[in-house]
Amino acid sequence: PTPLGKAFIIRAFVDADHTGNLVTRRSRTGFIIFLNNAPIYWFSKRQTGIETSLFGSEFMAMKQCCEYLRGLRHKLRTFGIPVDKPCYIYGDNKSVLVNSAGPDSVLKKKSNSIAYHFVREGSAANEWKHSYINTDDNCADMLSKSLPGGQKRRKFTSMLLHHIYDYD
Repeated sequence: PTPLGKAFIIRAFVDADHTGNLVTRRSRTGFIIFLNNAPIYWFSKRQTGIETSLFGSEFMAMKQCCEYLRGLRHKLRTFGIPVDKPCYIYGDNKSVLVNSAGPDSVLKKKSNSIAYHFVREGSAANEWKHSYINTDDNCADMLSKSLPGGQKRRKFTSMLLHHIYDYD
């Protein structure tokens, strides 16, 4: 349909907690999607497979986030909302970000290789762009692991709830 409305920016923050579950040793994926500055979707779920490396669990989290973003972009276009700019994905694992953008990565594990090709395809099609964010600034951290009370937790909570309550 003919685009209606104004352009906007989609930002996603992604994180994974490697083997955070002490019983099953499964990792937890967490990501949060912002439309301009408003959080519109959050996801926190235990991963279905056991990853033997931090890289693998972070890459699976990145793939899940990218799958959601692809569907969101399609739905918005279906409603006639223009989606011209790429989504910006922020992660705190530099090796995942480098392998997501590089067209020459070789991954031995099949599940990681499939995830790589999916994420890389979207990156090459300019659906999303990856960028590094320090773990102290990544609000998806609170979706992948329990944070003790303190300044970091208050900062992330105020980032999510800044329209409701001011944490000064």
